[in-house]
Formats: sequence, structure tokens, C-alpha cells
Amino acid sequence: MTPATDPTAADDRQARPPSSSGGPVVIAPPPALTARERIPTQVVADHEALARAVAGRIAALMRARAADGRPLVLGLATGSTPIGVYRELVRMHRDEGLSFRHVVSFNLDEYYPMAPDSIHSYHRFMWENLFAHVDIDPANVHIPDGNVAREGVDAMCAAYEAAIAAAGGIDFQLLGIGKTGHIGFNEPGSAEDSRTRLVHLDAITRRDAAADFFGEENVPREAVTMGIASITAAREVALLATGEHKATIVRRAVEGEVDRAVAATFLQRHPNAVLYVDDAAAAELTRVATPWLLTEVAWDEATTVRAVTWLALQCGKAILKLTERDYAEHGLSALVVRHGSPGVVNGLVFNILGAKIRGKSKLPRGRRVVCFSPHPDDDVISMGGILAKLVQNGNAVTVAYMTSGNIAVFDHDVRRYVDFLVRLEEERPGEAGAVRALAESVHRFLAAKRPGAVDSPAVQDIKRLIREAEAVSGIEVMGLGREHARFLNLPFYQTGKVKKDPIGPEDVAIVAELLRTEQPELVFVAGDLSDPHGTHRLCKDAIDQALTAVYGAPSAPPRPEVWLYRGAWQEWPVTEATVLVPLSQEELTLKIQAIFKHQSQKDSAPFPGQDEREFWQRVEQRNKGTAAHVDRLGLAEYFAMEAYVVA
Repeated sequence: MTPATDPTAADDRQARPPSSSGGPVVIAPPPALTARERIPTQVVADHEALARAVAGRIAALMRARAADGRPLVLGLATGSTPIGVYRELVRMHRDEGLSFRHVVSFNLDEYYPMAPDSIHSYHRFMWENLFAHVDIDPANVHIPDGNVAREGVDAMCAAYEAAIAAAGGIDFQLLGIGKTGHIGFNEPGSAEDSRTRLVHLDAITRRDAAADFFGEENVPREAVTMGIASITAAREVALLATGEHKATIVRRAVEGEVDRAVAATFLQRHPNAVLYVDDAAAAELTRVATPWLLTEVAWDEATTVRAVTWLALQCGKAILKLTERDYAEHGLSALVVRHGSPGVVNGLVFNILGAKIRGKSKLPRGRRVVCFSPHPDDDVISMGGILAKLVQNGNAVTVAYMTSGNIAVFDHDVRRYVDFLVRLEEERPGEAGAVRALAESVHRFLAAKRPGAVDSPAVQDIKRLIREAEAVSGIEVMGLGREHARFLNLPFYQTGKVKKDPIGPEDVAIVAELLRTEQPELVFVAGDLSDPHGTHRLCKDAIDQALTAVYGAPSAPPRPEVWLYRGAWQEWPVTEATVLVPLSQEELTLKIQAIFKHQSQKDSAPFPGQDEREFWQRVEQRNKGTAAHVDRLGLAEYFAMEAYVVA
């Protein structure tokens, strides 16, 4: 029976619970707020809530079909976003007896050429993250063959489509969305009637995958993917997006016109597609960014600040120069009515924003401070300016580096350092040989190493030491020393691969022990979600759990104040920030000098993300840009600024 004629499709939709899941109930916003949205969109708090919602929906379908004695056909995706869904499904299988015996699965895509046992293959990804941990029949697992001979690719693709049809069509299709709006590997220009086929990968897609392959040059140029028509034939589709780096493409997919250049827009024509996004990925939807353009809003302080700031930028005026006509022409007359005059509301917002600015004299003094740095350079990249000011203010500052960052060191740096040690040993008297033996072992390994392969323990250790030495050198620029650095080396990171383990009790215990030892009054935490391989999010999770463990009991010591900073990819918007820290030209130069000390990340970092500029260039533009934004609003003019959110 084809998907279009299966009468159970309507029954499944009618049986769907109001929350679309077995997870958190999502309260639907008023229709006026979603007027511009062409795909039904559910916004949940965070990555974990999204995973529970989608896994709950899948589990509900699995149980319903199992009760009827019929299989459920799942279309599955890979990547960082669905991992949370798979972990929740594995938990439900382990703890709640959720059975996969009646599940048939078809994966979206696979790189080509790609051996199934490669650490980069989606075949391996699915077994490591889902199939090996549940009771699915291996005969029911279908993944495109990335190892078939080129002359057999077309036949393999046709057989894949035939297998989907023989299974009765896909009941529930899980999707992620790429930065170009691709679903599966349907790149810009994919046709709406396309089916499973071999495709050439877009340059942006390959750059996105560079982290997984330890360099863009190692990313395959082709892939096998289910087509747009294959995907949209599914009875139900769930499209997932998390992180602020997906916010722009989410808005384009949901609110823009259907366009072959953005494959996800074809889902607007699907009768049962739902987009699940976390708060960060939803940030640019009209209902979130500018809800006053859609309907009446409740004018609390935060919404008022956002609206007036938006109005000032729309009009190209300083806040204090906005007129009643400006408010009227942009649909914000209600604010003037509420406050009595434009001058009153202008002054209110101007003062709120101005109060966020804190120079050195308004920053903490004489306090115990812990800066948690996920990687060994996030401290100076993200908060180098305030770090120097805190030291100058006499605070007791400890920088806790949570991971080694060793995967982000090029192999040629390892060769350079071991060659240096050999030369040093040769020119010094005494016992010789140990360093040379290590060097020969390292050179042999690197000579035989395949692109993206896991490093040997010796190479991992050398890369860790390189990052640690650079970290100490960086904080020395700020007036700190080796004694102020703590290298936690959390276990979750120690896979030797880009893919990390989940946060576990041992990770939390290490962070908790540091909190008990240092007894901080102020803690800085990376609060961004755009780190390409998720380490920032995982580190924040470990810190949150440790804070609860140490300070959650009634008899516990006072909980420290937590300030969130963002990483190299985004900065907090002025309207969201709680604290804006101005930097002089000299202070920004000092910050950049500290970044320079991370020489293994200089010139060409292994994981630059989509921005090809060096980290110091991004920092300079970001910090100057924040100051310029404040200046455009008519506040005091500064050379540069860092932004923080007090949690």
C-alpha cells in the first residue's frame, strides 16, 4: 500500500496528543503570532526538552502500531541534533520497556564513498547511537550503501526506493536542517520530485562537516541521499533545529517563500510536518523577535526595551530622538499611550540600557571568581577584557579549563614540538634516548595516520600539553600565572574524536569538587550553543548539575552568582545582555595579544566554523560591533565592548 492511500495515516494524526509528543506539553501560541509561519512550529526551552518531545511522539507511534501488530516505518537522520532524541529513545527502551521489534528504519543519507566501519560513516553513527542499544531486528535497518561501486550506485538508489515502497512508505520522518536549508543532502537547487540519488555536496555543507573529518579537505565531495519527494512522501515529518546559529535559516524555512534554493521550504506543502526548535533557534521568528508586528503584546520591561531598540535601528535615530510619528509609523503607538509621551518611554529605555554599562569601577572587587573555559582559549576569546579588569580589581581569579582541546591541534604542531625536544636532548649532556624513542613513535604513527583517525595516546597527550601551555601563556598576559589555572580534563571529552560522550557522574563530580575547593562567589560560564561540536553545551550541563549538587541543599553555602558569556561565534545582543563591559583600545589590544598566545589556533584553526577569519579578527569585529551598536542608540561611545548575561 502506498503512503498516499494508507488509511492509517489519518488515524495516526487524529490520535496525536495535544503536545505532539509524550514529552513536555507545548502551549500553542495565539494564531495571530504564527500568522507568518508556513510550517507549524513548536518552540521548546532547550535541546533536552526538544529531544524528549520528539522521542515521546515516536514512542507513542511505536506503541500504537505494536498494539495493532503492525510495523512502524521510521525515516532517521544523523548529526548532532537527533542524538538527543536517540538517547531518550534508548533510555525509554532501557527504563520503560519501549520495544523496537516492530520498527523498520530507513536512513536519509550516507557519504560517498564511505566504508560502513569508518568512524565518519552514518552506518556506524546509527549503530553507535541507537541500534546497538535497542532490540531492533538488524534485517529491518536500512542505510544507503556508501561503499557500492560507482557503476552500481543508480541501481542501489532504485532498490532503496523500492524497499521503502515495499515497507508501506515512511510513517514518521526525522530531519535536521543545514545552514543552507538542506534536508538530507538535498542541496540548494534540488528538485521537488527528486528521489534517492548520488549528489555533489555544497561547499557550505562540506565546510560544516570539516570538524568531523579533521579538515575540509578530507570531507567527501559526494553523498547518497533520499530526495525531496522521498522525504515529503512520509505521512508525518519532524524537522529539528537547535542553537542560535540555525535561527536565520529557521526563519527562512518557516516564513519565506517555497524556493528550490532552500530545500526545507518544500515542507510548507506537507500536510503533516512540524518544526521543533529550541529558544535559541527560534530567536529570529517574527513571533519571537518582533511580535508587536503581529498582534498586541504585553508590554513588560524586556519587551519594551527590545521594541524601542528595534525602532531606533529601523529609523536610524538615537533612542532619545524618537518621535511620536516614528512610533505611529511602525505600529508602536501603544507604547506612547502606555507611558504618556515618546519622551518618557525613550528616557526609560535609554536609562535601562545605560545602567547595563559597567566600567572597571563598577565591576566586582576582592571576590573569589572562577571562570569556566570549555576549551583552552574560550576564556581569553570571550572574556579576556573583563578577565584583565577582574585581576586589576584584586579578585582571586581561577580559570578552570574543562577539556584538553587536544583534537584542535594540527599534526604538524606535534611534529614541531617533538623535533624541538629531540634537538634539546641532543644538545644537553646526560642520559639520552627516551625523547628520541617517543619522537620516532610519534612520527611513525603520524606517517601512517588516515585523515580523521583517532590519535594514539602519546599524540593525544602531546596535543593536550600544547594546549595547556598555550592557556597558561594566555592568562599570563592578563596578570595571572600557572597557579591560577586548573586543567579538569573532563572524561566526556576524552574520546579522541569530534563526537563526545554524554556528560556523566564523573564529569559532574570533578566540577563539583572544584567548586567546593575554590568556594567561588562569582562564576563565569559559556552560555552559547553554537559551538560546532557541542562541547560548550555539554560543559554548561556539567556545571549546572555541579551547582545543584553543591548548593542545592537547604544547608548548603550561598550559591555563587553566575554570569554567562558567549563564544567565538556570537555575542549577546545589547537588549539581552545584563552587563556591558567597555574596553579601551589598549584593553582590546591586550585581549588580542592573549589570543595570539594560542599559537596552535593561530592562522588556521582546525575547527573555524563557517567564519574563515582568525579568532582574534572575529573578537575585534564583535567587540567593536557591540560598542558601535550602543553608540547608534545614542548611549556613550566606547572603543569596544563585551556582553554578559547574569543568570
